[in-house]
Amino acid sequence: MELQIVDDYTAMSHAAADRVAAQLAAKPDANIMLATGSTPIGLYKELAVRVARGEIDFSAVTVFQLDDFLGVPADDPRSLYAWLSEHAFVPLGIGDDQVVVLAGDAPDPIAACRSYDAAVAAAGGIDLAVLGIGVNGHIGWNEPPAAADAPSRVVDLTPSSLAGSASAWGGLEHVPPQAIAAGMPVLLGAQTILLIAAGSSKHAIIHATVAGPISPENPASYLQQHANTTVIVDCAAWE
Repeated sequence: MELQIVDDYTAMSHAAADRVAAQLAAKPDANIMLATGSTPIGLYKELAVRVARGEIDFSAVTVFQLDDFLGVPADDPRSLYAWLSEHAFVPLGIGDDQVVVLAGDAPDPIAACRSYDAAVAAAGGIDLAVLGIGVNGHIGWNEPPAAADAPSRVVDLTPSSLAGSASAWGGLEHVPPQAIAAGMPVLLGAQTILLIAAGSSKHAIIHATVAGPISPENPASYLQQHANTTVIVDCAAWE
């Protein structure tokens, strides 16, 4: 695990963009995963600037969706697919046909997870997983406790995850209580993992992730065992 500490959120976003750009330079048709949430917004804005300048091209990538709210269709503006479309797909020129969806509204979520896992395997796995981290250590909504072999599945959202989504849903009582999430083997099987975090609220969990015990109670701690993980944080998340 490589740890990179930078001055602030802008520097974190630029450093992360450099890593993504390097991946696409090495493999333009990479299979990638893109995180949702407030942390990667700056990254996607910086990547969009580079796309506009002709420095980077996402036209050949395949994106594997990390997670979504259970029971929520992709065209619902509160879905994570819609979030990605607004903040990443449209600005980066990624078409819907380039996305392998983890459908929140699938009639059979378990079958959808098995189909998703099969698509990942058929594609040869994930080349780059861009991940955020919850204050409880979740990655890709693999809520604790999550074993390293926890499969793609339906998960119950924890109180901190529900609270983090409340504003988008008009109140805590409206947030769907469950999500569908890519499993830990999908994430940990990625060739390269980029974990980004910013702000003092992530201080404790970042230290636990980088130097704490490896435990299902902190799913992100398994990244210590991954051969090619980079963690980029701003000073507020570290000091």
